[in-house]
Amino acid sequence: MRRSVLYDHDIRRSALHRAERLSALTATERDMIRLVNEPGFQRWMEQIHSIGGCAAPVYLSGATTTRDAATGEVLRSYDTGNEPGGRLAVRCRNRRESRCVPCSYLHAGDTFHLVRAGLLGGKGTPPGVADHPRLFVTLTAPSFGTVHRTTASAERCRPRRDGGLCEHGRALGCGLTHDTDSSAVGQPLCPDCYDYPAHALWHAHAGELWNRTTRAIRRHLATSAGITQTDLGRHLRVSFAKVAEYQRRGAVHFHAVIRLDGPDGPNAPPPGWATAELLGAVVHAAAGVVSVRTPYAPGLGEHVFRWGTQLDVHPIRALGDDAHINDQAVAAYVAKYVSKSVGDCGGTDRAVASLDDIALLPVTAHIRALMSTCWRLDRLPELGYLRLRAWAHTLGFRGHVLTKSRRYSTTYGALRVVRAEHRAQGDGPSLPESDGTRTDSVWRYVGSGHTPAEAEIATGIAADLADLAAIRRELTADRGRPDG
Repeated sequence: MRRSVLYDHDIRRSALHRAERLSALTATERDMIRLVNEPGFQRWMEQIHSIGGCAAPVYLSGATTTRDAATGEVLRSYDTGNEPGGRLAVRCRNRRESRCVPCSYLHAGDTFHLVRAGLLGGKGTPPGVADHPRLFVTLTAPSFGTVHRTTASAERCRPRRDGGLCEHGRALGCGLTHDTDSSAVGQPLCPDCYDYPAHALWHAHAGELWNRTTRAIRRHLATSAGITQTDLGRHLRVSFAKVAEYQRRGAVHFHAVIRLDGPDGPNAPPPGWATAELLGAVVHAAAGVVSVRTPYAPGLGEHVFRWGTQLDVHPIRALGDDAHINDQAVAAYVAKYVSKSVGDCGGTDRAVASLDDIALLPVTAHIRALMSTCWRLDRLPELGYLRLRAWAHTLGFRGHVLTKSRRYSTTYGALRVVRAEHRAQGDGPSLPESDGTRTDSVWRYVGSGHTPAEAEIATGIAADLADLAAIRRELTADRGRPDG
């Protein structure tokens, strides 16, 4: 009896110690222990690995069946009934690095290949485009008020020998030096002097300003050749790809690749008179004359928007040339910014529902003022067509981060199809494409995102895959060296 009592006491004490250890764990750690002991954990890990450690996966439930169209014989089938939780994880495909690093990295890679194909050929684009006139152009927003800027160590921000105050009693200059990480960079010297309505409305019309610029480029090319704009298509075509980037002051500017092709697009060179020098002059002329006029609104009047005074136009050199702006560098530069968002200038990449939401956001006072301005301008009937409330979180900018002309190069969709086919071949033998098959699929959305424990594991998987990719790149580079 004594031994039995002591044994029961030891069991209770051991259970108590285990309970104390469990209570000391965080909720995430307890959730991770539960997750690891789930019977489908290994298969869930395989799913997350297959989608690159996506930070916000979408979960689907359903089935797909491929049959022979003539006999009805089932050739291949898949059902999520045997998956953990009866669901399958797929990528969120969010391009923003702030939302999902693995998917933004994949999207940036697709962008690199898309832009590079338009410069060097490949992915369905003929290699002859490398010999066509090509420019790398940067178009900026105009000034809406003086802002603090990044300075070199020996320079001051906005030096003014005579000092002076604005009408609101604030200094017209700044004698300090600001490094790149300074929170003052991009903030207005006087918020009351800053033209927030013009800033928001310029963003709303930036896309139309770009459209008018491309039309003006074609018009100036036709004039330079002594032909009508209607006849220009018989001689050449203008192709482009552009990306939008937010500056620290919260204003969008555009980086664009502009290329001249023959009348059949990239398959033929343009005529001899269509040179890179002529294209550069035409871009300067077009950017200097285009404008967009807003409708009159009470209390605002009307605005006429143009590009800013800073305009950079550079010819794109071949990769082997000793030049800073070459094919590879331009493609990498554009790909870098496609994963950025308004969050990189201190804003948020999520839509807002009210002025109270804007007031509570952890953003700078400058960004909050721009968002609030968009919200208030939307009340004006004359500006209702701009839907500024829906785009308040992007500071009024309504365009896609990357746009291109139809014949510039391949598409994101085509790149994704090729990647999916490559992965299918790697997973095992795939059925040949045939018109004699019929595929029936039924899918439905059942959830998205990770628990905190799942998020930690997914982050680790993404980091491992990124390290592996870096090692592969180094090995490839070593093999490409003469002494490799």
